[in-house]
This record gives sequence, structure tokens and C-alpha cells, in this order.
Amino acid sequence: MMLQTIIKSSKERSSARRADLAERLLEIHPDLRVKPSKRAKRVALRLDSKNRVMNLVVPEKMNLIRAESFAQQHALWIAQRMKALPQTIPFVDGAVIPFLGRDITIQINYSEALKKTDIALIKNSLVINTNKEYPSPRIIRFLKKEALDTMNNLAREKAAEIGKEITAVSLRDTKSRWGSCSAIGSISLSWRLVFAPWEAMDYVIAHEVAHLIHMNHGKAFWAQCTVLSEDYSTGKKWMRTHGHDLMRYGHGE
Repeated sequence: MMLQTIIKSSKERSSARRADLAERLLEIHPDLRVKPSKRAKRVALRLDSKNRVMNLVVPEKMNLIRAESFAQQHALWIAQRMKALPQTIPFVDGAVIPFLGRDITIQINYSEALKKTDIALIKNSLVINTNKEYPSPRIIRFLKKEALDTMNNLAREKAAEIGKEITAVSLRDTKSRWGSCSAIGSISLSWRLVFAPWEAMDYVIAHEVAHLIHMNHGKAFWAQCTVLSEDYSTGKKWMRTHGHDLMRYGHGE
């Protein structure tokens, strides 16, 4: 019982120290967060563009004073990276967003008399008739469905080109990986690719489909990826340069 008490007390002190560090990090930058890690071997700064915060990754047994000093030494770099994040674009009436390679305008028609939310894509307008003051979750649900339909068809078409079959296509809201392919032929993609130029989305899907043959990143894989992509160089370059911009949509409501 005494040992359990000592362990509990130690965990409580550790938690309190991390809480104190979290408060001091706010003085360095208001979007700086402490993120304890059992796997990390060294302190590091990791930008979370999805949640628009900078994480100070701290190894579990590291001295927190050293971790704080590391953050202070990189205060200017943190400020520059956070300032460089693209402005958020919330899903509000009048907002213009890219959608499957073209720009569309969000048109929200609000009325308390409506019994449900209806969403339709009419030419270059996303028309939302709703009784909800903040219909963003419904808009996201609609966009995800449209994304899955398009990406699923595109992935299966590319797989057919190389004589392969896909077991499943799923969408996720990942922070860093735009796609993945399992050994059993299951492909996972970021739904946010719906905001990328067509060539960029096409490249990511081609990349994952190419893994159905080559579960590596060797020369043969890249050659296959090039063949499967509509515009390999343009798509790859855009994702490398602007991929983080895809996280800007739907925030700030």
C-alpha cells in the first residue's frame, strides 16, 4: 500500500510540473503546447497545422527545465512558423473554397422553420438550406461523402490499369500522412485532399495505388507512380509545397 502511495504521489508531482511548464510555455508563444512522449528520445518542436498549435515534444524522463530552455532558444522560429500558417477559411455563407479542382461558393440559407438540413452542389455553389446556426459539421459530412465517392472511383480505376484490386478505400482526417496502403490492398486517404488541385489529389491516389505492386519507395515504385499519375511532377510538387494549406478549411467558426 505504501509503495502504491509513493508511486501515486510521484505521478501527481510529475503531472503538476508538466502543468507548470504548460503555463510558462504560453509566455513564449500562446500556441505552444507541451506534449510528453514515451517514444521520443530528444526534445523537439512539431507543428500541428490541423489544430494550429506548436507541440513541444518532451521525452518522458527529460528534465523539464531543459525542455523549457530549448523552447526559449527557438522562440523566434516558433513565432515565424505560426505566423506563416495560412489564414483559416471557415465554412460560412459567402466563403469560397476549392472543391475537386474547382472553386465553389458556400451559400447558406438559414430558417428556423426548416425541419432539417439539405445540401446540394448546384453548378459552382454549395447550397445549404438549414435550421442550424452553425451547419459546419453537416457541410463537412457532405464534403466527405463527395470525396469518398470521387476518390474511391479514381483509386479503383488506377488499380484496374495495373491489374490489381483494392479491398477497401477509407477516408481519415490525418495530420501528416495524406494516404497509406496496407499489404492486403486497403487504401486510406485524407478527406482534405478534396481541397487540393486535381493533379495533386490524383498524384496522392496514384502514389498509394502504386504500393499495390511495390510496398517500398524504390525506383520501380516511382516509375509506376509516374505512369499512374495524370501530372506526376505538378501534383507531387504541389503537395510538397502547399500540402499544409489543406488544413486551413473549416476552422474558425
